[in-house]
Amino acid sequence: MNIKVLVEPGEDGYFVAHVPSLKSCWSQGKTKEEALENIREAIDLYLEPEPTALSEDQELIELTV
Repeated sequence: MNIKVLVEPGEDGYFVAHVPSLKSCWSQGKTKEEALENIREAIDLYLEPEPTALSEDQELIELTV
């Protein structure tokens, strides 16, 4: 999956990264590389499904997109 990430220098010397297509998915890092590593983790957490109680006739299937 490819996701567009916007990275820019912040006022405090850190780099700020966010995903415009994922509301409230932001991170930062001391370097651009660290900001990208951190936003990868934020994206994984953002897209992780909430635990759901399933009935007997339901099946939870994970798809790779």
